[in-house]
Amino acid sequence: MLRWVFRAMPMPEAMRDRVRQRVLNAAPALIPPPEAGQWHGDDSPQRPRRHAGGRAIDYRERTDAPLPDPLPARLVAFYLPQFHPIPENDAWWGPGFTEWRNVTRALPQFEGHVQPRLPGDLGFYDLRLPDTLRAQTELARAYGISAFCSYFYWFGGKTLLDTPLRQWLGDTSIDFPICLCWANENWSRRWDGREQDILIGQSHSPEDDLAFIAHIAAYLRDPRYLRVDGRPVLLVYRTGLLPDPRATAERWRGWCRENGVGEIHLACVHSFERDDPRSIGFDAAVEFPPNLSSPASLTAEQRLLNPGYEGEVLDWRELAGNWAQRGVPAYPMHPAVNCGWDNEPRRPGRGRTYLHASPRGYRDWLEATLRNRLPRSGSDLVFINAWNEWAEGAVLEPDLRLGHAWLDATREALFAGATPCRTVAARRPPPDNVAIVVHAWYPDVLPEILGILGDAAHEYRLVITVPAERRLAVETVLLQQDTHAEIVEVENRGRDILPFLQVAGRLLDEGVDVVLKLHTKRSTHREDGDTWRHELLQRLAAPDRFRAVLAAFAEDPALGVVGPEGHMQPLHYHWSANERRCHYLCRRTGISVPATDADQFIAGSMAWFRLASLRPLLDAHLQVDEFEDEEGQLDGTLAHAIERVFLLITKDAGFRVMAAAECAGLPPQPESTGYRFAGRTRSR
Repeated sequence: MLRWVFRAMPMPEAMRDRVRQRVLNAAPALIPPPEAGQWHGDDSPQRPRRHAGGRAIDYRERTDAPLPDPLPARLVAFYLPQFHPIPENDAWWGPGFTEWRNVTRALPQFEGHVQPRLPGDLGFYDLRLPDTLRAQTELARAYGISAFCSYFYWFGGKTLLDTPLRQWLGDTSIDFPICLCWANENWSRRWDGREQDILIGQSHSPEDDLAFIAHIAAYLRDPRYLRVDGRPVLLVYRTGLLPDPRATAERWRGWCRENGVGEIHLACVHSFERDDPRSIGFDAAVEFPPNLSSPASLTAEQRLLNPGYEGEVLDWRELAGNWAQRGVPAYPMHPAVNCGWDNEPRRPGRGRTYLHASPRGYRDWLEATLRNRLPRSGSDLVFINAWNEWAEGAVLEPDLRLGHAWLDATREALFAGATPCRTVAARRPPPDNVAIVVHAWYPDVLPEILGILGDAAHEYRLVITVPAERRLAVETVLLQQDTHAEIVEVENRGRDILPFLQVAGRLLDEGVDVVLKLHTKRSTHREDGDTWRHELLQRLAAPDRFRAVLAAFAEDPALGVVGPEGHMQPLHYHWSANERRCHYLCRRTGISVPATDADQFIAGSMAWFRLASLRPLLDAHLQVDEFEDEEGQLDGTLAHAIERVFLLITKDAGFRVMAAAECAGLPPQPESTGYRFAGRTRSR
């Protein structure tokens, strides 16, 4: 009866989910799951609750930090000039069309799909305005980008979308190198799925070859133009579409010699073909990831929001890992990296999406390229796909979700590539490689934590997260205890979990290796809440345990998590309230679905973590507004689900888990048939 009444009650889905969650905390069997057929699989999709412009964990503001001098390479970012209206696009796609129309129409197609992706500091810019290109070049230079490689659209004597290039040519105060990549494809309605409907086509011929090179000669002659060994660089996107690429190359070279340009550096883009460039009269190839790669498909694992979705989902991490380890071919080649890909905006419901792209993963890929592939290639250029491919999800420019994180990653990779035998997040030496992170929602509990930590609170880096309204109380406690700490103000959202994630990524990037995560746990809904907290703190942070755990981490690089013995419980405890969001997190982080009877979680969410073991979670960049508003929930929130996947993520990343007693050389506790601080519920 109650099930029928619940289904019949008129209410918004968000409210229905909230009611279901609250009742599940008390009696999971009362409220049914949604009707069969409303989703694929055994749990409902996590409907997008985030705002398209919401910030994610690890959002980065702009910083004007120094760059290595000299730079280890010249980074060249592919640049799309399709952000201003032209009469042709008005006729083909409607008045005022620019690439922004594609970008803003995108919708998430499956659970966790981040669309639309919206611009940050530069806004929805118009490339007819000269100040736009100036701002882009200044930002690029500040983060270590040395040049743009702009697509150039030439169709038998007609050029399209070259306004920003002509502005660059006419304004020598924009002192930033560019080079051209002739995008020599026909334009068709392939965005609409009508690839045979040609809007404007190419007209390749010997005469067209000469007209093309004569037209772009003004760019090639400009002293700012990108050069290799003094020769201006010219790319062709698809040499396979040229009737006779060798003959075209000879015509171009001859014309340039005869007309004062001199020798040129011709490069073919390996976007669809992978020929030896020398076999067609070109000087070098340019890689173009993600093209010409086939990572594993993740499509079948997704929970669809659009039942008619016909796109493809792939694993960007596999792309990055495989590409970074590729050998260098025998022919001259300029290596390239990619910072993500999702062309859903151009092909609604049929896009090709690479999941799990992250600034840290891109940083690692770029560093590996600078260290290992660039020296063997004989090049000093590394191409990046791309600066501003907003409708294809390859963007270095700041966005609303992560800010300048991709640009920060670029600068970090340059520093790492410029320093011999250094990793990007170079590990700090002890004790600076250890931090204690405490979330202080209850400042009056903080003295107890500091007392148990003892000297460790002074010897190691102490970071305290606290809502703004309770900061003064925390500062008072620290003054009374004569203890110094970094205080980070956080919103009252996500309990102790979200604040921890918000500082953990920064600590990882700063070279911190191991973190002790604590919080002022009260569990006011239980009479034994203080006992629960005190037992957790003693087993993790008492001086003898503290030293033993650190020794275990130092001895075993594969050790990922140390939890309090007796508090690592079967995952099925309160599983019914958390199952859906745990499965969501598994997909977001790219790990396997858990075995609830065999896998465990740390009840109370206090533990030691090697931050590298949490990379899949940190690199998922969950948005802050995915975490529910604080309403006194006892279970079933995203924070509760993250508590249950910490160990799953650690193990999936190849790290192992220990109990603190084991680190201290104590015998293991006997198996318990119950957990005295929480009951258990199983899956429905």
